[in-house]
Amino acid sequence: MEKILENIDLKNIDKSNWESHGFEKIASSISERVEPTQTDLETYVGLEHLDPEDIHIRRFGKREDVSGTKLRCYPGDVIFGRRRAYQRKAAVVNFDGFCSAHSLVLRPNPKVIDPQLFPFFLHSDQFMHRAVDISVGSLSPTINWGTLKKEKFLLPPKDQQARLASLLWALDEVMEREREVLEGLERARQSFFSEKIKKYAGKKTPLSKLLIAKKKKSQVPHQREKYIGLEHIKSGKFECDSFRNSSEVLAQCNMIDTGDLCYSKLRPYLDKAFIAEFDAVSTTELLVFDTKSVSKEYVLYHMHSKPFIDFVNGKTFGTRMPRASIQIIGDYEIKVLEDEDKLIDELSMFTKGINEIKTKLVTSKSLQKSLINQIF
Repeated sequence: MEKILENIDLKNIDKSNWESHGFEKIASSISERVEPTQTDLETYVGLEHLDPEDIHIRRFGKREDVSGTKLRCYPGDVIFGRRRAYQRKAAVVNFDGFCSAHSLVLRPNPKVIDPQLFPFFLHSDQFMHRAVDISVGSLSPTINWGTLKKEKFLLPPKDQQARLASLLWALDEVMEREREVLEGLERARQSFFSEKIKKYAGKKTPLSKLLIAKKKKSQVPHQREKYIGLEHIKSGKFECDSFRNSSEVLAQCNMIDTGDLCYSKLRPYLDKAFIAEFDAVSTTELLVFDTKSVSKEYVLYHMHSKPFIDFVNGKTFGTRMPRASIQIIGDYEIKVLEDEDKLIDELSMFTKGINEIKTKLVTSKSLQKSLINQIF
């Protein structure tokens, strides 16, 4: 990556010979329809499977999980979340499949933009700010292709694009290696917990005896600045550091205090649970708990465990939008340990390494974002 940086002076990019292009010249919107009940395609991507500010698709749904007309996508296309564009969801497809009709399937025009550069362009402030500006609707602002295709964007000449793409993909590769290390440590921590818990003495107790449901509501206008939606929570993570401004939320919310244990009752298979690191309001799809007799951290380890996820998934209600309930969660039994602190202390050796890698990833992500916006 250093060699690439030597060849490109990002702080003094000469844009005098850059050209403005209508978006319909930069990319096409692929509108090939798919009926889940009438296709052999197995891989489905909903907006809930896309992570904000991430060009990679890391989670998938199944054909049998969805209904209604969807959009076909092919390797090399980019799925862009046209609903709530402020979430900055745009990711590269590397499979044959289909996706939510609340997406745009965008296919870059190689005569105008290098396909390798295209996904990074979509994550630039130039594009994303424009996408938000042209969205229509209040509760669920959405982009119309008819409007987007007429928007004009400044792009570098084709002979510069390949070098810029190489730089950004080199940094992406560094980030992916850091992410692999992080995910490996997280898996090791959870595996260590699952094995260790078997060796500790304690009494099996249903969560209904250990969880204290917090049901305080926040009405519009919300007094707390930060809002947490399910889209801000990453699967399998122990914390949530994303949010948006609550002034944009026109519905009743739950109140979350720093230190609360939060669990997403919608689509439990997505494994979304965390301990709050700041005061906020949230979607009512989040269940908010305090605990007694056990720590919230200890319960959170269980919530991220395969036995818990399988148990809750087996008891959810609803087909298209399966949900759990406080009652379902309360039926799950965990072992109340005689020496919980010792186990948590043993797990801390993993947590320290995880936090170090997270810090590196934050730095790399900040650099990537800065480079994208210096280029575009």
